[in-house]
Amino acid sequence: MNQNKKTVLEMRINKVGENLKKNNMEFYYVPTAAEVCPLVEKLMPAGSSVTHGGSESMKECGLPDLLNSGRYNYIDRSKATTPEEAKAIYRQAFSADVYITSANAITEDGVLYNVDGNSNRIAAIAYGPDSVIVIAGYNKIVRDLAEAEVRVKNTAAPPNCVRLDCDTYCAKTGECVSLKKADRRISDGCCGDGRICCNYLISAQQRHKGRIKVIIVGEELGF
Repeated sequence: MNQNKKTVLEMRINKVGENLKKNNMEFYYVPTAAEVCPLVEKLMPAGSSVTHGGSESMKECGLPDLLNSGRYNYIDRSKATTPEEAKAIYRQAFSADVYITSANAITEDGVLYNVDGNSNRIAAIAYGPDSVIVIAGYNKIVRDLAEAEVRVKNTAAPPNCVRLDCDTYCAKTGECVSLKKADRRISDGCCGDGRICCNYLISAQQRHKGRIKVIIVGEELGF
């Protein structure tokens, strides 16, 4: 990245970081994805029970290798072979020491915005694990919740539906059907069984200071 652009980008990231801290979340900045694993390792004591949501950002940072290193009690959702096993693992997340995830969007005033289908991810972000580590590329930063909504409908949901092979309007067209509505509500979307935008979580100022730890990376990550 051009150094001038990087300087301006880091100004914006640091502004977001200060607002995250005002909202009782911890903030960390690393310039590259390669620096995420060493930082996450410092935030997770050896022997911790750890699990995660379905995060492409986490994979792009190489976190699976760290989780499979033997230093942690890794509750691995990929080991589930039946829906019942998957449900059991999702429920184990609530008693995990650490939950790792990304965010669909982070507003400039330090608010996390997440939308889910099964909603095991947003449930764990909201309650359960003692520590939640959010890993997000700078591309997840938006001005406000209105822009966060559009980001999910335009940028995050369509490729996720393609990845998950969901039979949805956005998987076929690349955008949410609700964007065509002049009087669109934030919860509007398709009506198919494959819809992944079912439940919405806005994480503003936190009661439990430092429980949520946000790592913003100076590279694009995830969807």
